Amino acid sequence: MNTKYKDLIEQTFDFPQEEFQTKHEDLFFHGINLMELIKQYGTPLKFTYLPKISENITKAQKWFKNAMEKYDYKGTYNYSYCTKSSHFKYVLDEALQNNIHIETSSAFDIDIVKSLKKQGRLKEDAFVLCNGFKRDQYIANIVSLIEGGHKNCIPIIDNYEELNLLLEETKSKLNIGIRIASEEEPKFEFYTSRLGIGYKNIVSFYEKEIANNPQVELKMLHFFINTGIRDNAYYWNELLKCLKVYTQLKKVCPTLNSLNIGGGFPIKNSLAFEYDYQYMIEEIINQIKTACDEENVQTPNIFTEFGSFTVGESGGALYEVLYQKKQNDREKWNMINSSFITTLPDSWAINKRFIMLPVNKWEHKYERVLLGGLTCDSDDYYNSEQHVNAIYLPVYEKEKPLYIGFFNTGAYQESIGGFGGLQHCLIPHPKHILITKNQNGDITTQLFKEQQKSEELLSILGYENE
Repeated sequence: MNTKYKDLIEQTFDFPQEEFQTKHEDLFFHGINLMELIKQYGTPLKFTYLPKISENITKAQKWFKNAMEKYDYKGTYNYSYCTKSSHFKYVLDEALQNNIHIETSSAFDIDIVKSLKKQGRLKEDAFVLCNGFKRDQYIANIVSLIEGGHKNCIPIIDNYEELNLLLEETKSKLNIGIRIASEEEPKFEFYTSRLGIGYKNIVSFYEKEIANNPQVELKMLHFFINTGIRDNAYYWNELLKCLKVYTQLKKVCPTLNSLNIGGGFPIKNSLAFEYDYQYMIEEIINQIKTACDEENVQTPNIFTEFGSFTVGESGGALYEVLYQKKQNDREKWNMINSSFITTLPDSWAINKRFIMLPVNKWEHKYERVLLGGLTCDSDDYYNSEQHVNAIYLPVYEKEKPLYIGFFNTGAYQESIGGFGGLQHCLIPHPKHILITKNQNGDITTQLFKEQQKSEELLSILGYENE
């Protein structure tokens, strides 16, 4: 009978996989010996594998190129990165090596854009797409960027008042977009997205507020749905409604030349993950071309805004199982040396699934467990609700430490968890390292941030002068 953890994984999934392999008893991630990282830096440990960012960008660019060539699509493809997924400079520095554009969502995002331009990281002809609900400071910062000469800054109008707010602040020429308020999936608690302008009102809004204003040109229609790009009836129905609006708008607005289909490509959340990216992109391109041909309008340039897809699969977190608590006859709690609430907040807040695997002891017997965090909060756990199924790990042995890893955690977790700020129960934020690979394939690591110290947290709380 095969009772080793490695046997369980190989019998359950197609394993090894592109990014995961094992050697002896240990797990390797993109060829990186994770136990060596643990020996060098300790745990808990967050890491970012930077080459994965460029890899995913170039994959998407290739998929769209293939689809456009297949359907003889006349129009450009423009990959944009949603900075809200991870604002860190090391992420932007890596992503911007790949001829991409930027999507912003708040006032301080524009300050990041200006910093990137000053450093020569962001090209003068790069598009800066300004999404989100805009008021005073965000409006002022957008205007500052436009008046500073960035011609490809496109504020995406979210509501009827925003255009006037922009016009009150500048006499410069404005190239704008309009966001569609898409209808939400039936299971949602509300019918229509709070973001954007309703399908039926966009053409009339253009004709009333934009068509006769020489200071403004409408360049882009923006479409995004909360559930992301998925092969289901809901997505295709919403896309077709968007294309109907686009073709109607194009007939009365000759300056309209771009369609932003937003983002929402899923990322790998289990070893059983399957998604045909190339097929989905080909279908989207085909639907857009067909709709435009039927209405005899020119096909638009395509923009996407990929956040999680860009950065999510670059991140990981490594922990040590400190102790096993047997609370009853059936439940064994493996306690990690950190907190899920603070380091992987989406696992706690929205039951988001991540890939979880042991880092060592793959040749040992396995057992079914629950995972608990260090805080005194009953919700600080990770179990089968968040995981793709029941959690199995190598048998806990006090004298032989077990280490586990969570993978594809690179999007949103630091921002939502409050990187560098207060943490629940004052559990410190882990040490964070950056991993790169040179042209010869050699791996190098760099310490980005030490684990939080007591002094940092006490200072935030106002105790520094006590």
